[in-house]
Amino acid sequence: MERFTISLDDALAQQFEALIKRRGYQSRSEAVRDMLRQQLEADRLGNAEAPYCIASLSYVYNHHQRDLASRLMEIQHDSHDLNLSTMHVHLDHDNCLETIILRGPTSKVRSLAERIIAERGVRHGQINLVPVDLDIKFHPHGHVHSHPKT
Repeated sequence: MERFTISLDDALAQQFEALIKRRGYQSRSEAVRDMLRQQLEADRLGNAEAPYCIASLSYVYNHHQRDLASRLMEIQHDSHDLNLSTMHVHLDHDNCLETIILRGPTSKVRSLAERIIAERGVRHGQINLVPVDLDIKFHPHGHVHSHPKT
C-alpha cells in the first residue's frame, strides 16, 4: 500500500469531515479511496476505456401513451441479450416506472438506454453505468456468456 499526504484549506477540510460523518466512513482513507474509485471509473466510461458494464436504467412513462408500452417491450426484446431483469411499478393512474438491469458491451448498453429514454412518452430517464471486467466465454451449447473476472 502506498501512502501520501494532502493539504486542504480549513473550509474544505471541515466539509470533508462532515461528508465522512454523514456517509458513515470509518476513516478519511476509505472515503478518499471511494472518491478516487468513483472518479477513475467515471473517467474510464467517459473515455470509452470500459468495454463492459452493468447498468440500471430507470424511466417513468405514461402508459396511456399510444403503443408506448408495446414499443418499449419491443425495444427490450430486440436487446434481450443485454437485459438481465426488468421491474415494473405502477406509480399512479397514468404513470409507470420501469427499472432494467443491463449487462454487456458499454456502447450497446448506452445505446439501448438512449433509445428507450428518447421514446415519445418517456418522461424521465436515467442510466447508472458501472464498468466491470468481464470474461467472455463461448459455451458448447451455442451461445455466449459473460462472467466477472476473478
